[in-house]
Amino acid sequence: MKRSVSVLLLVLLIQCGITAILFWPDQRAANRPTNPPLTSFSIDEIDEIRIGDDFDNEVVLIRSAEQWLLPELEDLPADSAKVRSLLQRISGEQEAWPIAQSSAARQRFQVADYYYQRRLALFSAGQALDTLYLGTSPRFRKVHARNDRQDAIYSITLSAFDTPATSGAWLEPRLLQVRAPLRIDTDFYNLSFESGRWLSGAGRVPNEMQLEGLISALKSLQIDGIAGKDLQQELSAAEADLVMAIQSPTGNVTLELITVANEHFIYSSEYPIFFTLSAYDFDRLTGIDSRLISGERGGT
Repeated sequence: MKRSVSVLLLVLLIQCGITAILFWPDQRAANRPTNPPLTSFSIDEIDEIRIGDDFDNEVVLIRSAEQWLLPELEDLPADSAKVRSLLQRISGEQEAWPIAQSSAARQRFQVADYYYQRRLALFSAGQALDTLYLGTSPRFRKVHARNDRQDAIYSITLSAFDTPATSGAWLEPRLLQVRAPLRIDTDFYNLSFESGRWLSGAGRVPNEMQLEGLISALKSLQIDGIAGKDLQQELSAAEADLVMAIQSPTGNVTLELITVANEHFIYSSEYPIFFTLSAYDFDRLTGIDSRLISGERGGT
């Protein structure tokens, strides 16, 4: 009997020992230093971003209230959603642990201060907060990144496509949209919105499909970027394929659509530069049948 009790006590002690080994806190893990995050700022703190690339291009983005502007393009509005998406990615999507920390790795992954693919300098009220270096891509939609204040190199969800270093690539694409046109005058047709319906200059009812296509094209118009510096002067002297004088509740604007060397451009009287335009949007505006939209044939 005593022997059985002794055996049971021994088994109990062994079980307690195993339990203690399994659940005793790992002092090494507790003392292990935590890795700093890639960035330590709040998105709302940032009011200036400078993005440079390995070709010495640089774009500056300035926040004014809730809007981001491009000072190099006379404070034209930038795509604020695109800017905010960039800040969210670099502030919140880094791996828990860095993939490397050595000086050799900085050069291998192209995140050194002298060798990088993108450099992002972040400011708040004129004070530099962080400078990030973006380098090679380990896989699709991933890029190596390092903060110049630390050695840790991370892999984050981003790509070079998300961080262009030219102003035109950050331009608000909906800049020239006309959301509620009330009158449209061209060399080929005239339209006005009167008493709840559209009429041509001759008082006829426009073809419904042509009218809907034109209004939809103006409301969803998107520019692709800025015409090159060498083209700006040439475009200013070029003859427009179509000139549209448009009245809306927000004011009057004249749009000129131009083709040069099979490329499409658009000029707005509201801005001093020519913008690039896709063939799709160009054709939607210039391909309107003037007789149909004037109500001369086909009716509604």
